[in-house]
Amino acid sequence: MCRPTHFDVTYAINPWMDPAKPVDTDLAVAQWERLHALYGELGHRVDLIDPLPGLPDMVYAANGATVVDGRVLGARFRNTERAAEGPAYLEWFRARGFETRDPEYVNEGEGDLLTTASYVLAGRGFRSVADGHAEAQEFFGRPVVGLELVDPRFYHLDTALAVLDGDEIMYNPEAFSAGSRAVLRRLFPDALLADRADAEVFGLNAISDGLHVVLPEAAVGLASRLRERGFRPIGMDLSELLKGGGSVKCCTLEIRATA
Repeated sequence: MCRPTHFDVTYAINPWMDPAKPVDTDLAVAQWERLHALYGELGHRVDLIDPLPGLPDMVYAANGATVVDGRVLGARFRNTERAAEGPAYLEWFRARGFETRDPEYVNEGEGDLLTTASYVLAGRGFRSVADGHAEAQEFFGRPVVGLELVDPRFYHLDTALAVLDGDEIMYNPEAFSAGSRAVLRRLFPDALLADRADAEVFGLNAISDGLHVVLPEAAVGLASRLRERGFRPIGMDLSELLKGGGSVKCCTLEIRATA
């Protein structure tokens, strides 16, 4: 995770960002600190990367890299405003002895690369590109399934789909092309489908440890359906960070150390 010390909205690279709207950085830090504390309360270890001045979106750690089986594929951002984040995150992992790869093609980390038990699901259409998907497959040695995003509000895969446990996922069908919806139905016939109301409050930008699902507190319908499936949803208020187009998952880069 990365503390939002320098968080602000000074440019617009997704539909959620509006530089004309004031940002309360202190409130963003307080909301982030509650999420950070919650992970500790749930028994998870959290490592921190130092925030760098001039990189207001560095708080969205999920975009910084993808880690599978202890191997780290760095991020290459489409937008110049975030370009320096990729090298900063990759250097953090190199300094701690991880095997790393500096990417050749655009991929925006776990924003667009989500790992299930059987696949790496890879979003494209707004940020990451198909060549970046192929690069991930060669590096990780896992089958990568490309999914086309069609709604600019859900510009990253992690705003439209979340991995719950193993090969169990939840997603918003309206965020995907017809062909990608067909692929998801085939691969995940028992997936939990989010409705428009929960998707629009970023309910799918969630983190699950297989039991607890941390998600935006406004996604009340999704929380109810998760309980019906035996999960324990925990709602969080990250409304200030949503002004930059991110929530729980965006703030959290998962480090998968082993196969």
